[in-house]
Amino acid sequence: MEKGARGGRTGAVMATIRGRIAAGALVAGDRLPSIRGLAAGMGVSPSTVAEAYERLAAEGLVRARPGSGVFVARTAAPLPLAPPGGRMERAIDPFWVSRQSLDADPAALKPGCGWLPADWLPTEAIRRALRGAARAPEAVLTDYGTAQGSLPLRRLLARQFAAEGLDVGPDAVLLTASGTQGLDLVCRLLLRPGDTVLVDDPCYFNFRALLAAHRVAVAGVPMTPAGPDPVRFADLADRHRPRLYVTNAAIHNPTGASLSPAVAHRILAAAAAHDMTIVEDEIFADFEPEPSPRLATLDGLERVLRIGSFSKTLSASVRCGYVAARSDWIEGLIDLQIATNFAAAGPLAAAIVHETLSGGGYRRHMEALRRRLARARRDVGGRLEEIGFRPWTVPRGGFNLWCELPDGRDAASLARFAAEAGVILAPGDVFSPSGGAGAFMRFNAAQMSDERVWATLARGLARPDDEDQTAARRS
Repeated sequence: MEKGARGGRTGAVMATIRGRIAAGALVAGDRLPSIRGLAAGMGVSPSTVAEAYERLAAEGLVRARPGSGVFVARTAAPLPLAPPGGRMERAIDPFWVSRQSLDADPAALKPGCGWLPADWLPTEAIRRALRGAARAPEAVLTDYGTAQGSLPLRRLLARQFAAEGLDVGPDAVLLTASGTQGLDLVCRLLLRPGDTVLVDDPCYFNFRALLAAHRVAVAGVPMTPAGPDPVRFADLADRHRPRLYVTNAAIHNPTGASLSPAVAHRILAAAAAHDMTIVEDEIFADFEPEPSPRLATLDGLERVLRIGSFSKTLSASVRCGYVAARSDWIEGLIDLQIATNFAAAGPLAAAIVHETLSGGGYRRHMEALRRRLARARRDVGGRLEEIGFRPWTVPRGGFNLWCELPDGRDAASLARFAAEAGVILAPGDVFSPSGGAGAFMRFNAAQMSDERVWATLARGLARPDDEDQTAARRS
């Protein structure tokens, strides 16, 4: 490699590390990725990463501990997250898929994204709700709204909860700007830096990003098709004394698993024995053909908080989510929301969601959507198997397919190759706290209709991994 090329790649690695420190994903005392691991993720040689780490150490930003690794020495001033040379050169971490999906060229294909195509969503119902909101009182169009959020929408959600056996009133519901903001508020209320949080392994990658921002330790509970492994859950709870367990209800993201009654009861028993709070994200609940067990319902909101939003089934543009919790937690969450966002989800967004959910059209929309997704999962799953991917389980609903690559291929390498071709994929390790899903990929069955996706996958699988990535897998 020429000196100029080496300098450019070394600078890109250094900028990636600086960006992760500035974003709070790495804090003082955290261990940096191994040289071979980061080299594989960024598609550079191990010597390039080693040189970057040496330069960062010379700046005093990191320090090497012989036999232990390289660690963050201090916190850097905020820096641009995008390294020189563009987004493609940053490490493939929990931010990578989100940034690639959100900022991609409009012509890019997104089989790795976490939402449905626009023509799969009830856009006409949303337009009708918008026209109705335009005739609402002026306060709906201009004011902040109340601290807890729209009472009509909270009443509607409480009635839906009651139908599944969770008998709470609207005062137990707080509207938020999104499900992610709801989780952020819960973390602010219940966590302190240095606490430990259990998550599934693999889990939704933004759980990892958000928990890193709160500077807490994370331990991963291995997933099974029936939910988190209850034996490992109890063992990790005993060893780490975690404050929280954060999980998906209904259809797990990314694996598609569904919680069994037996596992649900064992998880609740272990949480009670270790005085642990559970946050149950049910954003995929409406995709289930029949409801699976809910920890919040079984627990009655004693130590379980429920969060959710409507971005998957209605619109990601209409920002509205919620938290359901016991009254003392709701009071604390309201104060935190005022401090960080001043008010709940805006009255306009809440009015649109309420109008859309209230009509019979939403029920018909979801029935048709579940049938359409069942066909897509079957067809896409079959084609993936034909080219060598192996499904981890057969999901009961939703749009995610969690698949193992053929011949132990490296998912990060395939994702970077595909991104250069304008196809955004979701490699497994962005979901895995342990880094143990490097041979897995999450596919969105609703985003796989373009033949260019399949052509790119075929080219990527036919292309041999480079020497550094092969060495990284063997190490």
